Amino acid sequence: MTDLATPFGTPAPPPTPSELRRWRQYLADERAEAQVYRELAQRRTGSERDILEALAEAEGRHESHWLELLGDQVGKPRRADARTRLLAVLAKRFGSVFVLALMQRAEARSPYESDADATPAMAADERIHGEVVRALAARGRSRLSGTFRAAVFGANDGLVSNLALVLGIGATGVAPGVVLATGIAGLLAGALSMGAGEFVSVRSQRELLAASTPDPDAHTAVPSLDVDANELALVYRARGMSEQDAEAKAHDVFGGLTTTTSAIRIQRVGDAGITAPELSAADVADDHEEIGTAWQAALSSFCFFASGAIIPVLPYLFGLSGLGAVVLAAGLVGLALLGTGAVVGLLSGGPPLRRALRQLAIGFGAAAVTYLLGLLFGATLA
Repeated sequence: MTDLATPFGTPAPPPTPSELRRWRQYLADERAEAQVYRELAQRRTGSERDILEALAEAEGRHESHWLELLGDQVGKPRRADARTRLLAVLAKRFGSVFVLALMQRAEARSPYESDADATPAMAADERIHGEVVRALAARGRSRLSGTFRAAVFGANDGLVSNLALVLGIGATGVAPGVVLATGIAGLLAGALSMGAGEFVSVRSQRELLAASTPDPDAHTAVPSLDVDANELALVYRARGMSEQDAEAKAHDVFGGLTTTTSAIRIQRVGDAGITAPELSAADVADDHEEIGTAWQAALSSFCFFASGAIIPVLPYLFGLSGLGAVVLAAGLVGLALLGTGAVVGLLSGGPPLRRALRQLAIGFGAAAVTYLLGLLFGATLA
């Protein structure tokens, strides 16, 4: 084994069995994490692939640290922890934003900051790795956030509203057929309402944002402006620059003016005064990608509301009634709420269990209120 020494030059005591176990586990985890990044890299291209391969190399440096400490006591290869092994399987088969979100959480939970056997550089690496993975995951979240928002909102609304409706009506003591008809009506009415509402909402939002997006072809007018009397500086002032900075910017534009200049292209109001990337017409069209399209949002809301709303109706579809139907409906909806909450937690980089329990508490709270109201009205009508 590699000789370790204290600051005074005397040999350090040999590692304890617990230290060896911990180092071997760290070694296995580092190897597994590097494999996750390599699997993800194989499903990416361009800069994303390069970034993921660089992260795998960084995990290799950490692996070398534990190998050096272990020396000739590496022992038999250990298995990585269950979470990292699962990530490796998911990365190999899917390579999705879910895996990146999970890796973000894994990097954030690194034990190196509190472990005296890990170097400060290793702890710093893990923190930076978390930010790198966060940025990579953000690209995927941006691509799916519009449809995902509508889907999650639709599914949860369907689960909670129809469970509340079914339980509330059922508690009044009406026949099971009435409860079933009410649940189906609630499903159709809610799904159509959600779909139409999302379509109008997203279409309106995109139109509003498009109205504030700079004209990507406005730069073609710059070469024809009067150098001594023009309103180019007003463009920069309208987008947030001070008068002095706007005048200086306009002066610089005319100082190096060419027929292909696109100096007045600024992606957003807040980008004024900041060097922004060149924008093409396609860039402007895709600028609001994270919002999603109106049809995508509408279809997602309709389908996911319906998929959520059908769950509390299932017991009545299969002929159950009374307390048994209520318990089964609540149980099925509870499992679904836990699932959607966990998915939201994973994608947002937050704790899945906490998000799942929050969804469950909100859903059951709303259903309990309507059920109690149904009991009250049922007793009153009786």
